[in-house]
Amino acid sequence: MSIAYLSHPACLAHDVGEFHPECPARLYAIEDDLSQSQIASRIKYIKAPKVDMAHLIRVHDQEYIDSLFECSPQSGCIALDQDTLMMSHTLVAALHAAGAVVEAVDLVMNADFIRAFCGVRPPGHHAKRDQAMGFCYFNNIAVGVAYACSQYDLKRVAIVDFDVHHGNGTEDIFKSDPRVLLCSSFQHPFYPFTGANTTVENILNMPLIANTNGTLWRAKIEQQWLPKLNNFAPQLIFVSAGFDAHWEDDMSQINLVEDDYQWLTQRLVALASQHCQGRIISVLEGGYALKALGRSVLVHLNSLLSDQY
Repeated sequence: MSIAYLSHPACLAHDVGEFHPECPARLYAIEDDLSQSQIASRIKYIKAPKVDMAHLIRVHDQEYIDSLFECSPQSGCIALDQDTLMMSHTLVAALHAAGAVVEAVDLVMNADFIRAFCGVRPPGHHAKRDQAMGFCYFNNIAVGVAYACSQYDLKRVAIVDFDVHHGNGTEDIFKSDPRVLLCSSFQHPFYPFTGANTTVENILNMPLIANTNGTLWRAKIEQQWLPKLNNFAPQLIFVSAGFDAHWEDDMSQINLVEDDYQWLTQRLVALASQHCQGRIISVLEGGYALKALGRSVLVHLNSLLSDQY
């Protein structure tokens, strides 16, 4: 079995400054580790297309989309908020990042591949219907989920988000949508300071206090996520794969290690094998300690390549 790895050179061109943590070196770190790994021959690289406007407007307001096109600078940087900057290549990168997830849906649903990983940036899970924030412009995974529900008439799609920051944009887009189950773990209180008090049937948030380790994280997943996911019986599983809860990442104070990401990925593979012919689409979100990011993505992909769980 092989896995589709979707990306585009434009995702490297988005660069808002050498001191910004969401930098092109993130993708280089992943690709360097993969190229030297034993699974390199099982990774099939696919150039991601730009997303069509029709797919964006399922999850974003037209006025918001138009505003990004209108304010995209020809040179220099502009600030959409204190963390989220745009430069001349940002919009094109964001269009390819969202397009990667749509393409991954077609590849997986048409059985070209059982699983896909979108190694893209900028990330997406903070982008709301009408607002860019947290380094995010378009909500890449939401675009893919909405497309899958529309194009393939799916009634049960699961999103598992283990980024250390709450995926407030994804929640904003899918809250109260019975077709989508969102399971999210995140440090709290912490940016964007949302999610801890959500009481919506299709959202299962798992706030974590600072210094939570992998043992407690796994126990909570066993108790909370896995029964809910099994009962939901998803037809397709998406993963918002943020690796900034790693203990080496100074973006947060959660202490996960590569084995924890491997463990969760194995559980998701087992769920997918039981409920949805093994179909999983994983999309890169955070992860800013470069060496830890490369190692973590490598174990994540290695686990996605196996059904032996």
